[in-house]
Amino acid sequence: MWRWWYRSRTTEPFYHQSIICVFPASPHDGAVFDAITGFLADAASIRHEEPADADHIDTEYDFVIIGAGSAGCVLSNRLTEVKHFNVLLIEAGDSEQAFMDIPVIATMMQFTDANWDYQTEPQKAGCMGMRHGRCSWPRGKVVGGSSVLHSMMHTRGNRKDYDRWAANGNPGWDFKSALKYFKKSENLDIPELAKNKIYHSRNGPLTIEYPKWRTPLSDAFLKAGVETGAKIVDYNGETQTGYSIIQFTTSNGTRVSASRAFLHPITNRKNFHITKNSFVTKILIDPWKKKAYGVEFRKDGKKFVVIAKREVILSAGAINSPQILMISGIGPKEHLTEKNISTIVDLPVGYNLQDHWALGGLTFIINTTDSIRFERVATLRNIIKYYNQRSGPLTAPTGTEAIAFIDTKNPKNDDGYPDLELLFVAGSLVSQSTYKHAFAIDDYIYETVYDPIADMDTWMVFPMILLPKSRGRIMLKSKNPYKKPLIYANYFSDGGHDEKVILYGIRKTIELSKTEAFQKYGSRLHDIPIPNCAHLRFNSDAYWICAMKTLTVTIYHHCCTNKMGPKTDPEAVVDSRLKVYGIRGLRVVDASVMPHVPAAHTNAPTIMIAEKAADLIKEDWGIPV
Repeated sequence: MWRWWYRSRTTEPFYHQSIICVFPASPHDGAVFDAITGFLADAASIRHEEPADADHIDTEYDFVIIGAGSAGCVLSNRLTEVKHFNVLLIEAGDSEQAFMDIPVIATMMQFTDANWDYQTEPQKAGCMGMRHGRCSWPRGKVVGGSSVLHSMMHTRGNRKDYDRWAANGNPGWDFKSALKYFKKSENLDIPELAKNKIYHSRNGPLTIEYPKWRTPLSDAFLKAGVETGAKIVDYNGETQTGYSIIQFTTSNGTRVSASRAFLHPITNRKNFHITKNSFVTKILIDPWKKKAYGVEFRKDGKKFVVIAKREVILSAGAINSPQILMISGIGPKEHLTEKNISTIVDLPVGYNLQDHWALGGLTFIINTTDSIRFERVATLRNIIKYYNQRSGPLTAPTGTEAIAFIDTKNPKNDDGYPDLELLFVAGSLVSQSTYKHAFAIDDYIYETVYDPIADMDTWMVFPMILLPKSRGRIMLKSKNPYKKPLIYANYFSDGGHDEKVILYGIRKTIELSKTEAFQKYGSRLHDIPIPNCAHLRFNSDAYWICAMKTLTVTIYHHCCTNKMGPKTDPEAVVDSRLKVYGIRGLRVVDASVMPHVPAAHTNAPTIMIAEKAADLIKEDWGIPV
């Protein structure tokens, strides 16, 4: 029933067909009828509130923004506050749909047309247990971008991240400056935390709340942290290190994507156009004047050219932005020459690729029925509860409930710089079969390790590296813009640092599982070994290093491929005002400009970057901020 639902294309007939599948009861049943009515009302509402595809595309705009992801949505909102600025936002994907905002099915969004569906290239280490040795890297191809696909976790990172950005030659990007923009976006609907007005705000468009529904296992995780000497913290407050229930970008139990927060409020602005299902083929650059003057894209089989009177702003993300730059003639000269592309400016585009990755499948079995299991979530009763009351387990973002930030270098430092995150899930790879497909786990490995516990209640932790040393690269497969770029993740290429941090996280999680808080549930480590690691003693360091190289999973925080830095930095692509070196009229505003990945899930930092960039752009065009 549900499998057909989430694999369906998100076209209008889908709504009515999916209702029949999801609600196999008499339409005269009052509760079912109300739920159906609620779903259809949501479907109609979101399409009405999201800015419509422009009926007519003008030949020129002040600003042309490429990509309606988190950054592009913010920029569109803030730049059109200036009434004499007109803005065109170009998005390759289609509209956000109502079902995409049901938190519990976030993982399923990877199986829709809203996903670019990228995969990494095979590598020496990492992703070895994934199909064909390739890790799946989902990216949002939809209005709202990856904020429509991700698990809605809102984490800013550590003050030391941003102070480090500034110290490396990027003035104005220190934590004090960044905090202003984090707060500008934020509408924190957690009263006990919102009292702290130094770190929080209730005035922004992006609503943040605790999950409306969660299992008692998340409380066990917090209690286990306290038992082992840690503290409960507001990780977006004064200090980050410690344990917490996750703060999510949801409102009344429903996803708040960047589109809902920033585009819906500007639907009726006359100085804003959006064109959807529009594939950018290149940025138009005058090679003599070294100036970007427009964008070429295709829609409905036709080629369009729009002129940017002031600036082209590239906000296509850490994979697409470097691809578009390189196809347009900005990138490493040797690589562009190989692809028969004339180099306009020789810059290290595509280098410095960073990501947060984790060991997947660190699973614990319990002897109660307290975990999230899909068959218990996807019941008619719960569906009705969601659509009628916005309550129940459908409001739970993919089962991720709690989080811990740990400084492995100095674990007892309450104000440390965390290099490890423990992401707690009140279920596991067996609680939703979609995890197997989302992570592209090899069938034999999954069947050997996880099929034997398919009917059991479980929980798991993703031990995730926050400050990785490994660096990857984005390269072109072809100068054809329709050919997906080559993604070299280069996990484990750092000489051993990253794997030691993850190993610490595994040991810490096992320690937590043995606390009184978890033993209340009879928690025990799932000990069927991964086949290609079975020659090593289970639970030895060597076994876990083998396991993490086998079940390597991205946490979807790809960044840093158009690095921000001073002109003296040989790795820098943009300056501290996000202008591309050597080209006038062109900025990059998205996660690709990060100098290094912060100790955060990257949606919040990306929104912060766009908020600040909007002010920089206004300043540069003489608008007071």
